[in-house]
Amino acid sequence: MIPAQTEVVIIGGGPCGLMAANELGRRGVRVLLVDDKPGTAFNPQANATQARTMEHYRRLGFADEVRQQGLSPDFPTDIAYFTRYARHELARFKLPSARDATTLVKSLKGAWSAAELPHRVSQKYVEAVMRRHAEGLDGVSVHYGWRMVALREFDEGVEVDLEETATRHRQTVRARYAIGADGPRSVVRQHLGIRYGGETGVQRDFMGGRMYAIYFRAPDFYRVVPHAPAWMNVSFNRDRRAFMAAVDGKGEFAFHTQLHADEDEAGLTEDDAKAMLHAATGAPFDVTILSRLTWTAGHCLVADAFSTRRVFLAGDAAHLFTPTGGLGYNTAVEDAVNLSWKLAAVLRLQAPAALLDSYAIERRPLALRNTAYARTFADSLGLYAPAAQIEDDTPAGEAARASAGAYLSEHGRREFNIPGITFGGRYDGSPIIVSDGTAPPPDVPNDYVPTASPGGRPPHLWLDDGRSLYDTFGFDWTVLRLTESAPGARSFLDAAERRGVSLDVVDVAHPDARDLYGADLALIRPDQIVAWRGDSDADAAGVLAQALGGAVSRSHAASTPGAAR
Repeated sequence: MIPAQTEVVIIGGGPCGLMAANELGRRGVRVLLVDDKPGTAFNPQANATQARTMEHYRRLGFADEVRQQGLSPDFPTDIAYFTRYARHELARFKLPSARDATTLVKSLKGAWSAAELPHRVSQKYVEAVMRRHAEGLDGVSVHYGWRMVALREFDEGVEVDLEETATRHRQTVRARYAIGADGPRSVVRQHLGIRYGGETGVQRDFMGGRMYAIYFRAPDFYRVVPHAPAWMNVSFNRDRRAFMAAVDGKGEFAFHTQLHADEDEAGLTEDDAKAMLHAATGAPFDVTILSRLTWTAGHCLVADAFSTRRVFLAGDAAHLFTPTGGLGYNTAVEDAVNLSWKLAAVLRLQAPAALLDSYAIERRPLALRNTAYARTFADSLGLYAPAAQIEDDTPAGEAARASAGAYLSEHGRREFNIPGITFGGRYDGSPIIVSDGTAPPPDVPNDYVPTASPGGRPPHLWLDDGRSLYDTFGFDWTVLRLTESAPGARSFLDAAERRGVSLDVVDVAHPDARDLYGADLALIRPDQIVAWRGDSDADAAGVLAQALGGAVSRSHAASTPGAAR
């Protein structure tokens, strides 16, 4: 049954909406999630889960479950570039398998010191894991096959009219807040009258314009291709450019190709789709088409606003990427993480409603940053044209392949070795970050310098007992004591207790901790962001008040969840 009243209604059941349901549900917030699809994704869609996203999955307890999905544990997660998949290999950027990643991560330092490494897995598998965990939480109600038809916003809450897609049965739900996580054609965003801004309609030789996606099964593929398997396979020739992700490592693939000017997507047949696959491969093989659709590359769009009083946009509803770098899905997950703890704090009277203003202040600049990085990668790949001789078995062809290989090898490193993008997103200038005046390291995509300068990801350490430092953090707020002589943080505990906030104090027994964090104490937010650092807890009450958006007025959330008028 659809509940008539809830605290937060989430429109959209992709990774962003499901992540918000998990975050809110674990904080005791009553949630209704609806999506007009019959269930979680069938098509592979996004295929790269970045390390920061995996750290959030670890915090929620299902990173290991996600890492077991998709490719087999020993399947190579390389990115490989070919003239055609069965012909010349041009370049290969090697990355560890899922099994190797779990071991390798504990030996890495510097830019890649992390609790988790990236995982190459189709979104369809991740969504299924996230849905199971959300449905297991008390107070979380998940309903696919329902769509939003109207939304009304009031001072105290919202009313959402829903319609069951199969029966056309309608029901109205009242809630305190709504989240529009309903994708690039967001009904919620359109209802609010919020427009995308940025760049769209970009045309490139590849990754700009009309694209054709084919989800297919072909166990024979690995028998006709003489090269080592790879997770991402890119064809680079003057006839049929494409990228293709291995979905299960056994013969299922997600293939995307640029449509030519004379190819009408409305008239393409299954035989045409098979011909595209054979052209990109350079050899025939048996194919079973599972689905096919068109989409458009060349977007670099961010919504002009991320919220109204009671309604928030997140994920593709708030920003739309060309999928180079795999940044859209991962940015969407962090939207949900950022917004959810704030909604929970306001609903539980731990923070004033003004805290919610920081969602757009923090996340919109990150959306602008990440869409710009994705555009750069799309330009690098899509504007680099194959030489006419690249497939010739001649000295000129060999030289063309060597030149392309050198370029694509460097491109692969730039697009897929991105600790700076993954870990370096910051909230400098946010009113809920207690700055100490220090300047963070430069924001560059392919390098990351760990820093505890407030506003960014906490520097990571592996402890002597084998645990990640992140495993010691509390689910909500954490104070790290980074030396034995650091203040006991009693003032933070008292301030948290007065506000009804859960706060853990963690003694970090590691010789490098104090130097890495640059202070005796550090306050870590629920989304694992450094909110403050210092050597004294004398102003703990003021620090926590700023980090929670200011003083609490007990009247700001006094209305009941059903009082939407």
